[in-house]
Amino acid sequence: MKNKNNKNKNNQDGVALTPDTPVKLGINWYPGHMAKAIREIKEKLKLVDIVLEIRDARAPLASGNFALDDTLRQKSRLIVMNKVNLADPKIIHLWDEWFKAKGEPYIFIDCFDKASMKKVMSHARSIVDQKRKESNPETYQQKAKLKLMVIGLPNTGKSTIINQLANRTATKTADRPGQTQVQQWIVIDKDLDLLDTPGVMPPILAKAEHGLWLSAIHAIPDDIVGEELPAKFLVEHFKGLNSKEFKERYKLESLDLEVEEILEKIAVLRGCVRQKGLADLERVYKLILLDFRRGELGKCCFGLPPVIS
Repeated sequence: MKNKNNKNKNNQDGVALTPDTPVKLGINWYPGHMAKAIREIKEKLKLVDIVLEIRDARAPLASGNFALDDTLRQKSRLIVMNKVNLADPKIIHLWDEWFKAKGEPYIFIDCFDKASMKKVMSHARSIVDQKRKESNPETYQQKAKLKLMVIGLPNTGKSTIINQLANRTATKTADRPGQTQVQQWIVIDKDLDLLDTPGVMPPILAKAEHGLWLSAIHAIPDDIVGEELPAKFLVEHFKGLNSKEFKERYKLESLDLEVEEILEKIAVLRGCVRQKGLADLERVYKLILLDFRRGELGKCCFGLPPVIS
């Protein structure tokens, strides 16, 4: 991914990005902070019973941090796919079957739904109890106290989930990713302590398009990537779906146009026009990203589950 201050419009090395280009991250977005966060996560694992890894249901694999996989194998983990209310139910069904076949504990939730949050805690407790029982079947006793660590990419909903569990504003939330920059213990109640951690990006993304997915869902701040590439990606994505919701939102009769033509039409229809009638595309990019992040463009997912060999 590139910093907007770089003159090259592709990436730092001047190489055009393609969907199969591996992308290094952490170069432009406080790499020291993220490296420190990963070290501290590894150090504190022994203090907790289970890790809740928060992901975005619209990109269940791309919003995970596989740099931590080896470390987390030694600890109970529950993968929490948040924002399912914004995801395509048909694609989520495929992901549901995929994760079930993989045998890893997971759950799809909307963090603003109280019933979903109760299911998360019930699932987490059952995982911990089962592991304790298997480790010490003869001396096993159910413990009331549970210690959780919450990890995940920026802006996947970690802070909101913590606040929902605490039933209060226990940690800061914001539209800009990366607000949590230090680890902090939060006492939820007498039976639950929670360790909040900063959002950390994986050092490398498998494909350039994953960077666009993460930019679209705002896991990567707009001032790192810019708004043009993710906005154009979203137009291309909804054009490929021939999305009824996208057409209705911008009052477009057809999406059988080039991306640039669609952007020009949106500019005119939404009054994003400069002097002399020129389209203000910067405003259009912001508009599309804002509408998408608010769920105004319909439910969608990026990518399908891989084939299990």
